[in-house]
Amino acid sequence: MLFRFLRISSFTGLLVFLSVARALSQSQASPTISANDLARAVVANEIKAQEASHSRWMYRSDREEQGKKKAKEVVQTGQGTLDRLVAIDGHPLNEKEERAEIERIENLVRNPAEQQRMEQTKKRDGEQCKAFFEMIPDALSFVYAGGDGDLIKLKYQPNPGFQPPTREARVFHEMAGEMWVHAKQRRLARINGQLLADVKFGGGFLGHLEKGGRFDVEQRELAPGEWDLTSIEVNMRGKALFFKTIAVQQAEHRSDFRPLSQDLTLAGAADLLTKQVVVAANR
Repeated sequence: MLFRFLRISSFTGLLVFLSVARALSQSQASPTISANDLARAVVANEIKAQEASHSRWMYRSDREEQGKKKAKEVVQTGQGTLDRLVAIDGHPLNEKEERAEIERIENLVRNPAEQQRMEQTKKRDGEQCKAFFEMIPDALSFVYAGGDGDLIKLKYQPNPGFQPPTREARVFHEMAGEMWVHAKQRRLARINGQLLADVKFGGGFLGHLEKGGRFDVEQRELAPGEWDLTSIEVNMRGKALFFKTIAVQQAEHRSDFRPLSQDLTLAGAADLLTKQVVVAANR
């Protein structure tokens, strides 16, 4: 759900060992497995949970990117995610803008080629996200750092013996941060990180990301056993090819989650979103 490099509709991953909660709640007790083994078990369990989940939600997304704020209503379906813009920089859309949003949504639903592209994008993102999570136990070294109630806190640093296979892996391998996991539910509650050094691509010719860049991702339980991304913040700076300045600065917060039918189609999602426009216009 940072890397789509945090797009993690993309960072949703990691989890926890069954018997660790009680051990960590006692200040004199020692964990029954190493922090690295816990992280590995967490990753495997989170991937399994994500693949088995068929929950669908409608929610509000408040997103800020490069200084621009946009609020959207979002609907998840098995065919992909559909959204409707409802406000820009805190101002509701005017009648013309709302009409344009309705037309955009209706055109998408009538376009099989676009629907196929959405499905392919969803599949590709899922595969990339899975590969990214599977890499975490090898790329990073973990230590226990306490806990709070049902949450276990792990701190991580780069594993010096890991050889990053991709550019995204090189960025993550230069991160240090914290990961919070829910002991009983075996789900990721939060993960954050900060770049410890500049990351150069192609010896710096293709670009680099600057030391100090940060990300912070959270998810929470929306219904018994059902978790989803609720917050993501990314603040990265650097240079791209031919010295173009890049600034990956975004924040998204999701709220007002409403459960939907698992068999909801894109047409049904469009109906939900466009009806809301009509209701809002008639108030």
